[in-house]
Amino acid sequence: MKITNKDEFYFKPIKPKLSDIELVSLLILAEFKSIDSEHQLFRELKDTALENKIERSVYNRRKRKLFPYLEEIRLKMTERFNEFENYFVVDSMPLEVCKLSRSSRSKICKEQDHARPNKGYCALQNLHFYGYKLHAVCSIEGVFSKF
Repeated sequence: MKITNKDEFYFKPIKPKLSDIELVSLLILAEFKSIDSEHQLFRELKDTALENKIERSVYNRRKRKLFPYLEEIRLKMTERFNEFENYFVVDSMPLEVCKLSRSSRSKICKEQDHARPNKGYCALQNLHFYGYKLHAVCSIEGVFSKF
């Protein structure tokens, strides 16, 4: 399945050693290998051809800029994986931003009104929390389609 014809997604005045599409491939590989720490990822890149192609700080900056494109790719992949699925599971969980006692002082995610965290209650865990309620839709095979 071909997702794009482009190697670069946004303009960079200096051509990087690692193209955007290669970086996206690296991010997908890290996700596939369940590597959620960039420190671990760069440990695994040691002594490979990719070791000197990108620094950690540049990796993080470019990863943030590529988020909209990564999301588009994730949606296309999910659509393909779940093409023949008839049944899905919906679940939710509290996503705590900070402890409830710090909620009045916290400045996390308060820049935009529509994205502000709120106080909530999870009956299953008998827990009051400050943050978000994360809802996820997953296929029976374990592929997340929406969250």
